[in-house]
Amino acid sequence: MDNIKGNNLIQKFKQFRMSGIFIVFILIIVIASIASPYFLTVYNLQSVIRSLAFVSIVAIGQACLLILGEIDLSVGAIAGLSGVLGGIMMVNASMNPYIAFVLSLLLGAGFGFINGFLVTTFNLNALVVTVGMTGVYQGINLVISKGKAIIGIPKEIYFLGQGTFFNIPMPFIIMLITLVIIVFITKFTIFGRYMYAIGNSKEASEILGIRVKRVRIATFMITGLLAALAGMLMVARLGSSQPSIGESWVMDSIASSVIGGVALTGGVGSPAGALLGAAIIAIVNNIIVLFGVSPYWQTAVSGAIVVAAVIIDSISRMVSKSGN
Repeated sequence: MDNIKGNNLIQKFKQFRMSGIFIVFILIIVIASIASPYFLTVYNLQSVIRSLAFVSIVAIGQACLLILGEIDLSVGAIAGLSGVLGGIMMVNASMNPYIAFVLSLLLGAGFGFINGFLVTTFNLNALVVTVGMTGVYQGINLVISKGKAIIGIPKEIYFLGQGTFFNIPMPFIIMLITLVIIVFITKFTIFGRYMYAIGNSKEASEILGIRVKRVRIATFMITGLLAALAGMLMVARLGSSQPSIGESWVMDSIASSVIGGVALTGGVGSPAGALLGAAIIAIVNNIIVLFGVSPYWQTAVSGAIVVAAVIIDSISRMVSKSGN
């Protein structure tokens, strides 16, 4: 009886948490709409969802790793390096831009493989490994780009970052397609069920015969691929490969996931929740711009949101423990 009451308490808390986050999201929109007449304009909304798309794609991949009980702090560096390599292939090597785009995504998956291989093979902490690999990827980025933007990106791919479809920015449409695919994988495939199982207990998963190492590496690869996708979409958006692409995406991707209900301890949440979290961050940043506040405050606000998200996650875990 006590266990039943405890489980009910946990479920009610989770429902209250997600409902509360959604209510906060609606309140932010209402307040922004009242405070600024420019918020609900077509141009501003397009700007919001376009910028939201890049972070959301990275956050979707980060959410997958968090569900698995891992984390990747090199996603921003992977996005930047993949973008620079894509730019070099298109401009310096005169490669077909679409082939270069796809190869950049595969390179991103390769960087994710390296992260996953190091973590699983040597039984290392993902936090430490990906911090170290951030330096590696950023260093390679600066060496090959010499810290300068690569210009002359073929205009054929501009529509991926700058175009619209029925007034909806293409990056946002690509993000939604990505989200549908990842949610399908996590919710309706054996691989997805393995992710949640490993996130809850690696040891139990191994006993059940799940190939834990393969699933972990594959998830790191998915995260790397999505980081590269966001990086290449930003290249198409800017019309150049900037070495600084992705610098702020690490913190926002983690905050978006946790705000959206993905537990830092693994086994709980959905990549779809990361979109809601990213939307809250994007709207808050947009409000800062509309109100003429210094853009430097965006970093402070993002940091505060990360702390708040971690506190919420901690409370969730305490409630879960008290219910067991």
